Amino acid sequence: MKLDLFDYELPQNLIAQEPLIERDKAKLMVLDRRSGEIKHDIFYNIVNYVNKNDVIVINESKVINARIFGQKEKTGAKIECFILEKKDEFTYLALLKPSKRLKVNDKVLIDIEKDIFFIVLEKYEEGKALVNFNQAGEKIIKEFGHVPLPPYIKKNNIDNSFYQTVYAKKEGSVAAPTAGLHFTKELIKKLKDKGIFFAKINLEIGLDTFKPITEEDITKHKIHTERFSISKSSVNKIIEAKNLGGKVISVGTTTTRVLETIMSKYGYLKSCKGKTDLYIYPGYKFKIIDMLITNFHLPKSTLIVLVSAFAGRENILNAYNIAIKNNYRFFSFGDCMLIK
Repeated sequence: MKLDLFDYELPQNLIAQEPLIERDKAKLMVLDRRSGEIKHDIFYNIVNYVNKNDVIVINESKVINARIFGQKEKTGAKIECFILEKKDEFTYLALLKPSKRLKVNDKVLIDIEKDIFFIVLEKYEEGKALVNFNQAGEKIIKEFGHVPLPPYIKKNNIDNSFYQTVYAKKEGSVAAPTAGLHFTKELIKKLKDKGIFFAKINLEIGLDTFKPITEEDITKHKIHTERFSISKSSVNKIIEAKNLGGKVISVGTTTTRVLETIMSKYGYLKSCKGKTDLYIYPGYKFKIIDMLITNFHLPKSTLIVLVSAFAGRENILNAYNIAIKNNYRFFSFGDCMLIK
């Protein structure tokens, strides 16, 4: 399956550079994946497309302040340390920029007055390295870290709260579950008042979520691995909704991967935690989700491949072309699709 089949031309001015102040006023494209029919709406009207006893499943992961800036002790060169994964209290896997300026055992100063720094322990490919902080990493991240906006967002003066969902709870992600950014507390209440269940999963989104597929044959691509968990209470809510004839509505590709991972591994839904490297591409048979709320994704990405598996590649590319003609905003701070 050729990678070029998942490419499209996007005018740069349609890449959303800042969030909407009123989250739920994003455009909503409603795509019927069976007929290909498309409707245009506003996200706050999502309540009209779901029914009593449906269950909306959200990813409650919270974005950490993953970007830390410092300077090399020996030369004063500016260094960016992008946290990728916690190994222990002081040791983290990170992406260092520019990595060529650093060697093993080099010290990078974060705050000279407070004597806060990290040491490069090991270096890997693609700028990745193992670093050791001289104080607890979580404390340093909270005090000196910055929320990591995606590389295609050039504005720096964005309120960090807009890159968190209103229900974000468990820290661990370095990118937001962006389909959930459109929900407000008021909209969630309105949905619950209609009889909609809400269930939560947690998936720690890694930086590789932005990484494009490079293999010409997409089936040869190796997807990144991410940690996830789902509680017994959330599993019970989903099962109860299904038993009452409700549909499972997944908010985002991250939530989708968790639910489908569990179903693929066990054949039924159960509370568990673990890691997923489930790569969903056309031909995959979905086992539990009925509807998908998702943003408009980068060309040649694992995300556009996943939504193509759910809705059909031709339907997705047609929907994206219509979105471009109608000036929809794309990517993390952009508008939204409901695929049903």
